[in-house]
Amino acid sequence: MNTIGRHFKITLFGASHSPTLGVTIDGCPAGIALDAKRFESDLARRKAGAFGTTQRIESDTPHIESGCKDGYTTGDAIRIVFENKNVRPQDYEQFKTRPRPGHADWVAQQGGNSSSGGGIFSGRMTLPLVAAGVVAKRMLQEKHPNVQISARLLEVGGSKDFTMAVEAAQAVGDSVGGIIECSVTQLPVGLGAPFFNSIESCISHIVFSIPGIKGIEFGAGFAAARMRGSEHNDCYIDAQGNTATNHAGGINGGLTNGNELILRVAAKPTPSIARAQETFDFAANKMAPLVIKGRHDVCFALRLPVVIEAVTAIALADFALV
Repeated sequence: MNTIGRHFKITLFGASHSPTLGVTIDGCPAGIALDAKRFESDLARRKAGAFGTTQRIESDTPHIESGCKDGYTTGDAIRIVFENKNVRPQDYEQFKTRPRPGHADWVAQQGGNSSSGGGIFSGRMTLPLVAAGVVAKRMLQEKHPNVQISARLLEVGGSKDFTMAVEAAQAVGDSVGGIIECSVTQLPVGLGAPFFNSIESCISHIVFSIPGIKGIEFGAGFAAARMRGSEHNDCYIDAQGNTATNHAGGINGGLTNGNELILRVAAKPTPSIARAQETFDFAANKMAPLVIKGRHDVCFALRLPVVIEAVTAIALADFALV
């Protein structure tokens, strides 16, 4: 399905090399200030062309086709469209019979979802996610003006030296992944709906929709398994519910507890690498060499902080606006 959300609902359409791609947003109330300029900052943070990213350059100009008038939302469904102009489908022809290791090429063909340029499995699909995130942030700010969502890159290829890690991989035609941390402050207490719509469940659901994401943790995360209860327990220190530590990452019982919500996301190395590989040739029924040409990120994680912010905002908006 290309739709997620209950009260704040988004539907993605298009693909990496289709004429257009974009998002339709339902559930945004009327009267929220929103025009194309509101998207510029976040879309620029996701944009390709910088060090370590793909050299496929698109304008990424948002065309708001419905749901806004005179700079304000109307309460109708918002439809935002982006054009794909800089496409090179010829770079992807060989993957129909020689699928890329680590990519979705082969499984996509089995499910009938194969299309040029990675299709819906491409990192290009994070563009409409960021656009939807801009709307979600605006809605959150209207309802809860003090809420702040901020994500940053923690490490690349296991190193804090991002440039060195990317350069080392690029020098040998390889790629690297990374870890992104996102924090949300000044959230109200009680967002979430146990049992199956806990705040962690809903954030994780949309985070794992981002191509290349392999893991997520909240607060102390996996380190909690190596702690004792006396270490992990967050002691309450005042009548507002603030705690001395935040191993829970701002969540108890699937509900926000008013403390800083903290999550970390792991992104895998980009599977499309310049280094020669081998794969199975399904046409010839034998192993064959694979050399991938085209324009691909050495480290897609470099462009992910704003995407993680966006999907977190989308998940929170689904609760915060009820």
